[in-house]
Amino acid sequence: MTVPSADELLFVALGGAGEIGMNLNLYGHAGKWLMVDLGIAFTDDTMPGVEVVMPDPQFIEERRENLAGIVLTHAHEDHLGAVPDLWPRLKAPVYATPFAASVLRRKLTEAGLRDKVPVVEIPLGGKFRVGPFDLEMVTMTHSIPEPNALAIRTRLGTVFHTGDWKIDPDPLLGELTDEARLKQIGEEGALAMVCDSTNVFVDGEAGSEATVRANLEKVVRARKNRIAVTCFASNLARVESIAKAAVAAGRHPVLSGRALQRMVEAAQECGYLLDFPPTVGEREAGYLPRDKVLYICTGSQGEPRAAMAKLAFGDHRDLVLEEGDCAVFSARVIPGNERGVGRLHNALMARGVEIVDDRDAHIHVSGHPARDELVRVYQWIRPKIALPVHGEMRHMVEHAGLARACQVPETVLAPNGTMIRLAPGPAEVIDHVHAGRLARDGDGLVEVEGDALRERRKLLWNGAAAVTLVVDGQGRAKAPPVVTLRGIEDAEGGLLQAIVGGLKETMADLSAGERRDDERIREAARQSVRRVVRAHLGKKPLTDVHIVRI
Repeated sequence: MTVPSADELLFVALGGAGEIGMNLNLYGHAGKWLMVDLGIAFTDDTMPGVEVVMPDPQFIEERRENLAGIVLTHAHEDHLGAVPDLWPRLKAPVYATPFAASVLRRKLTEAGLRDKVPVVEIPLGGKFRVGPFDLEMVTMTHSIPEPNALAIRTRLGTVFHTGDWKIDPDPLLGELTDEARLKQIGEEGALAMVCDSTNVFVDGEAGSEATVRANLEKVVRARKNRIAVTCFASNLARVESIAKAAVAAGRHPVLSGRALQRMVEAAQECGYLLDFPPTVGEREAGYLPRDKVLYICTGSQGEPRAAMAKLAFGDHRDLVLEEGDCAVFSARVIPGNERGVGRLHNALMARGVEIVDDRDAHIHVSGHPARDELVRVYQWIRPKIALPVHGEMRHMVEHAGLARACQVPETVLAPNGTMIRLAPGPAEVIDHVHAGRLARDGDGLVEVEGDALRERRKLLWNGAAAVTLVVDGQGRAKAPPVVTLRGIEDAEGGLLQAIVGGLKETMADLSAGERRDDERIREAARQSVRRVVRAHLGKKPLTDVHIVRI
């Protein structure tokens, strides 16, 4: 499908469908494509040297002349974090409400793109047109200021794209979910709802930030020594709650972590957090008594370079946690981050630091809808088609079942790369397109399944061997093979001797014609090394063979 016709409305996700994170959604109609969100995800130990991955935009990059615009629902990294990396490949205008625009501009400035990317600010509740799409920002609640759903109107019908959301009766920061507008959209008639699936297995409701604020105050008041509290930097209502809990307990709040400081600055620029309690700088905090200070830290997911990790491992330049102090984790562990958070907890406990998390006290609520909230929004919107996204396949399947229970006539499962025709006629799969991943590797981007990362993973698990063979023009050995092992245990040198012996035998077994062929020698030597290492250690090292002819 190259160009969507005026008589059809298409949907395809290149990221965020079949996984949680790195959202990239495309709508096609009347010759144009509309992109909704462009985010990243954070990696785990399976990608050594890589911290960030994002969707491969190849499909839409090849059609960028037909990309009308990029609309951002909110300022979370998994919805806008890839813009600095991928915008140069797309070069379309970006639309966002003021807070998301402020956060994005800071990221673009760091990337040297501030003056190149056209960022169009849309007011809360604003209506605007991008190509053939009439759009409306609909105010929701989430764990960040200004989360928006999108009403995407075409002559073939309206798609309600939820973004990330919940229904919070007291969000503390920002507006309430615009329930009246949601009901109006339902009354007008909605063709489809593309909806967040994150918490579909959670019964009831997500809960309110107001209850968290009260409980944080209790936790802080009960501690006598230093306290460090970590949460998502973007959850500014939570950050404000922590700061106010500190003040209520007679403590001075300290902001630690660049992401946290950037978020607070962006919020204040947009008129939020204007009565935020005064903070103490990190360098000055060391002079305060232990019972008069509270650190607000980045690093709730175990990020190795974040403030909480530096405290746990004693690497922070200005701040310290000691025996008898307390570390509070006011965040849920994102699936996949368990090991990193576990390492952080262990390091803190080894220092004698008490740990408090949501298992000990009600100090976190999710920003995503539980089942009762999903049901309410389905009752308000009443779409003809339910299209679950923002979840792993198990979430999307469960979500489809819930939608059917809510009397939605059609449900569609569309993992990344699955192109759906939403109209005309019944929703159906019409194509499958490339939906790979890119990794930010240093200052560049590489394919997650490309040679560079594939070889790096082999190195991680199997180690490496380098072989140098010195031969004459006829392929006869002129010196013993030189072998270097990396990441392979050989304390007594027996393995190295066995490898050299195997190489000598391999070279002796080659025919005269084979010894004149560098590629044949190289492959035979590589196989010989791998065979010996596998016999000794059960591993298959990445092996390079260098041939020197004299």
